[in-house]
Amino acid sequence: MTAVRPAKPAKSSALNFVPIIADLDAADAIFDSALDGYRTPFATLIEHLKHYRGKRLRPAILLLAAKANGPVNERHHILAASLEMIHTATLVHDDVLDEAAVRRHASTINAQWGNKISILLGDMLFSQAYLLASRVDRRACEWIGESTTRVCAGELRQVSERGNLHLTEADYYAIVDGKTAALTEVAGRLGAHYAGATEYVADKLASYGRHLGIAFQIADDILDLAGDETKTGKTLGTDLDERKLTLPLIHCLARHPDPETVRDAITRGDRKVIQSAIARTGAIDSAAKVAADHAKRSRSELDCLPPGECRSILESLTEWAMRRET
Repeated sequence: MTAVRPAKPAKSSALNFVPIIADLDAADAIFDSALDGYRTPFATLIEHLKHYRGKRLRPAILLLAAKANGPVNERHHILAASLEMIHTATLVHDDVLDEAAVRRHASTINAQWGNKISILLGDMLFSQAYLLASRVDRRACEWIGESTTRVCAGELRQVSERGNLHLTEADYYAIVDGKTAALTEVAGRLGAHYAGATEYVADKLASYGRHLGIAFQIADDILDLAGDETKTGKTLGTDLDERKLTLPLIHCLARHPDPETVRDAITRGDRKVIQSAIARTGAIDSAAKVAADHAKRSRSELDCLPPGECRSILESLTEWAMRRET
């Protein structure tokens, strides 16, 4: 295969990253160059990863947190690339777990090359991400390693609970706090810390990222049940297919007068009955309210920052997470 450098990922017009666009491009360049040694044997495969690199949310949080506290430096670029590489690896593995066929309007790695290649590619990305982080210092490696362990533990717990139709809301949060919130949390911490912020500010921005991640995941779970595949650009309904309870379904079961009927419908994959139960109980609106509460908490953590463009963009991300369609 001929070596091909991946095209730049599409920038989402819904996200205003103008103040850090040059820094995002620098992080992208580090991401790309870290894979240069593998382009000759795996060019087509690595080229396909551009479909997994869309919003760049985690690098953006890191860089905005950095710029809100001081000048952005090369360490931020390296760490932003490392986080994006870890996130990309989790998406590659998630598509295997969910048996998803479409990601951002393109075939998933597993759909096109199979599960074995997907798993090995994800592993390679994880490994390369840690190698990148090692260029900064030991603390960065520890923080990134701890957050990635939380991501994997959250995913492992979710898979272990598959088919548990009595999953509690507390169990759900334990899963989400790891699999989604861990990376957005560490993004805020890394950005602030390596810009010279105090520990207090770094903790606040980590909390911002954590609550934003939880709000984002709940919104994603709502999209999985009520979204439009032509807009989201990915396979929907995978949670139902895998009999994984998400917050809207947990709320539906808690509010329905005959929850066993709903559990039976989930077991049988009867989407008509499930959607009717969700509508009857107002579970989508209920879950959306919880997501909004986390978005509000996320926004409140930014009080540690002075007014400015970066703070305003971080605030706008809490609104975007609730209203996105992709």
